[in-house]
Amino acid sequence: MKRKLGFLLSISILLASGPALFAEEGIKRLEPTRTDSPRETMQSFMEAMKDYRDGKLSGGEEKLSRIQDALRTLDLSEIPAVTREEKGQEAAKLLKEVLDRVIVLDYERIPGEGSEEQPLPKRWRLAGTEIVIVQKQEGERAGEYLFSSNTVERSREFYEKVKDLPYLEGAGQGAAYEDPWMEKYIPGWAQNNVLGLFTWQWIGLTIAILIGLIIRTIVKFSVGKLVILVSKSETKWDDKIIDSLRGPTGFAIATLFWYFSLKYFRFDGGVLTFFNVIIQILFSVNFIWLAYRLTGVATEYLTAIAAKTESTLDDQLVPLLSRTLKIFVVVFGVLVTIQNLGINVMSVLAGLGIGGLAFALAAKDAVANFFGSLMILFDKPFQAGEWIKVGEAEGTVEEIGFRSTRIRTFYNSLISIPNAELMNAKIDNMGRREFRRLLLKLGVTYDTGPDKLEGFLEGIKNIIKANPHTRKDYYHVVFHEYGPDSLIIMVYVFFKVPDWSTELVERQNLMLEIYRLAESMGVDFAFPTQTLHIETFPEKKAYRQAAQKPVEEIKKIAGAYGPGGASAHPSGQGIFVPPHTE
Repeated sequence: MKRKLGFLLSISILLASGPALFAEEGIKRLEPTRTDSPRETMQSFMEAMKDYRDGKLSGGEEKLSRIQDALRTLDLSEIPAVTREEKGQEAAKLLKEVLDRVIVLDYERIPGEGSEEQPLPKRWRLAGTEIVIVQKQEGERAGEYLFSSNTVERSREFYEKVKDLPYLEGAGQGAAYEDPWMEKYIPGWAQNNVLGLFTWQWIGLTIAILIGLIIRTIVKFSVGKLVILVSKSETKWDDKIIDSLRGPTGFAIATLFWYFSLKYFRFDGGVLTFFNVIIQILFSVNFIWLAYRLTGVATEYLTAIAAKTESTLDDQLVPLLSRTLKIFVVVFGVLVTIQNLGINVMSVLAGLGIGGLAFALAAKDAVANFFGSLMILFDKPFQAGEWIKVGEAEGTVEEIGFRSTRIRTFYNSLISIPNAELMNAKIDNMGRREFRRLLLKLGVTYDTGPDKLEGFLEGIKNIIKANPHTRKDYYHVVFHEYGPDSLIIMVYVFFKVPDWSTELVERQNLMLEIYRLAESMGVDFAFPTQTLHIETFPEKKAYRQAAQKPVEEIKKIAGAYGPGGASAHPSGQGIFVPPHTE
């Protein structure tokens, strides 16, 4: 009974204290790496690297991860972001190998506490070495003590000087670091320094570039074969998508190969940074190139969809959207590239704000033109393909762009008008006329009799009625006035035609019909001349009016030019063939 009570009491105590134990364990796991003094930084580094060595020998994942705690004691700010993790781990291993070969650390001799009278030094150097711990003065880690960036950069140099020394008794046993295989198997002649690199590095770099280009060719050829296979499908869009992948995919895989190859060349310092930057740029260029080509396929697809709709707004929006997507792809790609190179994009953009006012003043016209293009697209004063007049410019609209609208004149020149000007200009859209006007003033000779003149007017009226392209509800044919040398007939008529070419042909047909009517009725058109008539003159007869045709005959002639009449030829007699119909 007592045993049962004791067991229950133990369980109760454990349950009561359990939350506190778990809380203490959680806090312990979140405990930061101690870097408040040179002593704590060195101790944190050595303890973390000792656990890492034990984990590497035993295979414990938790201890292997302790190298991340060691990295927090190093100043890695000078290493490019793309290689920061890799170079940091290598530097941590090499520093541990160096320290265990040159000194048995006595942490009490490393500055660990400061006071107002004797504050901690901002820089501490391990005696007899160039291994330095400094206090960060700025940035997110300001106030912390870290192994200096110079120490990190020169870690391999320190290791090369002491790697033949044994581990000191009482020190650790290094970091289980092994020299790369190149150190063991590369012959001596290949380790000569040539222009800052070893001979074997130059050879390896050349071979890697050649292999990468071969890989690119193979991938491009393989994707080309895939295009042939998918071309048998019903749709053409999969062919276009795969075809757009040919070039970028080959370069992307080649660049990936070059990236992994760099790990085996053991480049250091500026050389490693240079090649990493080149590879990062190549990756970004491939990404931009691929996205740009896919944008082209998307534009073709949208164009095909827009062509099936009745609205013309989408036909004009597609080219504008295409340009917007391409600009976005390039700008976004460049910003991502800058960010991946370790440069803070936000700080760059913020820096641009210093010259923001000047930039805004310089870009105000561009912004005005952009909003002008939006006005044209949504207000639709004209569309591509329409005939417009803007000031002295007249012609057919070819393209509506971001900055300007291009007009092809009738003498085949190209005029570009800024969209900002079009926002406030008076635009005469000739292409949207429902009817196209023709105003003629015909002068006939004064010897045309009144009956013949009236019959001539009737004939012209019938010609207008017979023409299928004229407006029948509103037109005028009148004896308008007495001119100085002729009787003036005004013909005021409208045509309903789709374009200017058809308008020209129908005007011609109408005027030819009037010409034939005049010949049939014996009506003469007057020349701009003056004739002197004298009633009486020796041996000359007085001026008399020309003989007139009978009224019925005149009516018959005029009626023959009406709808279905024998003399009616509203579309011409077929002698003239318009150029645009050939």
